[in-house]
Amino acid sequence: MLLNRRSLLLTAALAASLPLLSAGASIARETLNNVSYDPTRELYREYGEHFAKTWKEKTGQDVTVSNSHGGSGAQVRSVVEGLPADVVTFPLEGDILGIEEAGLIEPGWQSEFPAASSPYTSTIVFLVRSGNPTDIKDWDDLAREGVEVITPNPKTSGGARWNYLAAWAYELDRSGGDAQKAQDFVASIYRNVPVLDTGARGSTNTFVQNKVGDVLIAWENEALLSLKEFGAGEYEIVVPSLSILAEVKVAIVDKNVDGNGKRELAKAFLDELYSPESQAIFARNFYRPLYPDQVDAADLEAFPEVKLVKIDDVFGGWAKAQPEHFGDGGIFDKIYSND
Repeated sequence: MLLNRRSLLLTAALAASLPLLSAGASIARETLNNVSYDPTRELYREYGEHFAKTWKEKTGQDVTVSNSHGGSGAQVRSVVEGLPADVVTFPLEGDILGIEEAGLIEPGWQSEFPAASSPYTSTIVFLVRSGNPTDIKDWDDLAREGVEVITPNPKTSGGARWNYLAAWAYELDRSGGDAQKAQDFVASIYRNVPVLDTGARGSTNTFVQNKVGDVLIAWENEALLSLKEFGAGEYEIVVPSLSILAEVKVAIVDKNVDGNGKRELAKAFLDELYSPESQAIFARNFYRPLYPDQVDAADLEAFPEVKLVKIDDVFGGWAKAQPEHFGDGGIFDKIYSND
């Protein structure tokens, strides 16, 4: 009888402890893996801290945001080959289409978040040395003999593809739509490129830290960050007469989050990108917010007015432009092999 009583007491004690163990497990620290592109290191460091704070306030759970950065082309291959991404935040739609084609992201991801899953944008400008000693004013100056141009490799860098297409769009506009003149013009620029880094941040380091080249074709945020870090006395930004609207894209990696149970966390991470607080974070990091009316006007002063073309209007969208210009045997391969 005594043994049975002890057994009952032990059973009751264990039963009472189970809800506490379950509750503890439900708020255990979680990790969210964000695979991004080269120049977003500072942005997603700040945003990751912001998201962790908001998630803790909403759910009581601690979360660590792990950010991976590199040339977007290389990052896409890494995700396809098994890099454990819960979300991807890439510089162009074509990057995410590559992951969709591999079966990791479900079709229709563009409609999952506002503005076709594009929470912020950027564009392409030129960074030159103080005083602009080579007198760079527009895209045609990059094709002049003797001008050294720094830009990453379009085969590995999404930013480099925007650079390439912006130059192509400029010559199309100037020539009245002559595709052959645009190809010849872009080829002349790449003849002036002494080194092709794998990513945008690598090219910034080549130009800024290693002092190579006369002009850097850069993400606007990279150029503005260089001014912030080194001062206008070292560098100047030249805004071309025409550039391209770089629409950054985000998506949940469906196959991964369905396998690890992180869909709710991943969706919350991307949803929060559209909040007023996050839009302000973009502006502070020199990206153009989707909702500028939600941002302090002072944070928008860094963004000049510039004529921007859209890839859908000029190139038929990324599904067409990616294989035509950057696929194996595409126009860039022909241009660069001829150089």
